[in-house]
Amino acid sequence: MPMKFVEDAIKLELPSMNKPGSNAFLDDVIASTDPEKTIVAGFFRMEKSDTPLEYFYHYHEMKIIVEGEMLISDETGHQVHAKVGDVLYFEKGSTITFQSPSVGIGFFCGQRLEGDA
Repeated sequence: MPMKFVEDAIKLELPSMNKPGSNAFLDDVIASTDPEKTIVAGFFRMEKSDTPLEYFYHYHEMKIIVEGEMLISDETGHQVHAKVGDVLYFEKGSTITFQSPSVGIGFFCGQRLEGDA
């Protein structure tokens, strides 16, 4: 099928990432079917938490903030206050820390297999 369509995908209920103390939620919405050129897209939500989410990227990913705000930092200590419309690129091999003073939602597109978060 040359085109896939997911209606109102931003409204989907996101499952927990099951990181103790961290209110982080993620779900793949759509994925390529070509095993040679894997690409997955979906939504990530970070709510205010006692513990930030630290995530190691074993693949390349891009994210755009579509709602709210997030504080995002890398292993060098560089931090950004990302808001709606901001775009980020996470390089394979990087460790990224996510937190939010309230709640933030990002749409991501990554070079990995579906369900391999």
